[in-house]
Amino acid sequence: MNAFFAYMFLGLSLSAPIGPINAAQLDKGARFGFTHAWLVGFGAMCADLLYMLLIYFGLAHFLDTPFMKTFLWLFGCFVLLYTGIETLKNMKKAVATRGIETATKSSSFRSGFLMALTNPLNILFWLGIYGSILAESVQQHGFAQVLWHSFGIFAGILLWDVVMATLASTFHKFGNQTTLQVISVLAGISLIVFGLYFGYQAFLQLTH
Repeated sequence: MNAFFAYMFLGLSLSAPIGPINAAQLDKGARFGFTHAWLVGFGAMCADLLYMLLIYFGLAHFLDTPFMKTFLWLFGCFVLLYTGIETLKNMKKAVATRGIETATKSSSFRSGFLMALTNPLNILFWLGIYGSILAESVQQHGFAQVLWHSFGIFAGILLWDVVMATLASTFHKFGNQTTLQVISVLAGISLIVFGLYFGYQAFLQLTH
C-alpha cells in the first residue's frame, strides 16, 4: 500500500507542472464548467494509458525513431497552435455565452487526447520514467506489482485532473467577464508558445 501511495504521489508530481493540458483545462473550465475541464484531462489520461500499454507490451521502440519524433513535434505544433488561436478567437463569444455549453463534450475529450498523444515530452516521460519503473518492478516484484504501481501513477494523474477541473470551474461560477477574458488570453498564449516550441524542436530534428 505504501508503494501505491508513493507512485500516486509520482503521478501527482508529474501532472502538476503547468503545460498545454493544464492551460487547456483552465480555459475550458472557465468557459464551460467542470465537466469540460475534466474531460480534457481524461482525454489526456487515455493517451497516457495508450503509451503505457505500448511500453508494457514492448512496442514503444518505434516512437524513438527520428521520423516519429519529427512527425510528433510537427503534429503537436499544429494541434497546439490551432487550439491556442481558436481559444483567442472565441474568447469574447465564449464569455458572452458562458451560461450555455457551446462546446461539445467530445471536443473537450478529443482536444486533451490529441494534445497528450502528440506531445513528445509526454512520450519521453513514458519511455524514460515509466520504462525504468517497469524494468525495476518486473525484475524485483513481477508483473502483478507493475500493474499496482501503474494504477498508483494513474490515480495521481486522475486526482490532479479533478483538482484542476474544480479550480477551473470556480472561475466559471464566480469569475466576472474580465477574469474569464484574462484566463482565456493567458491559456491561448500559453498554448501558442508551447506550439512554437514544438515547431522549433521539429526544425532541430529536421536539420540535425
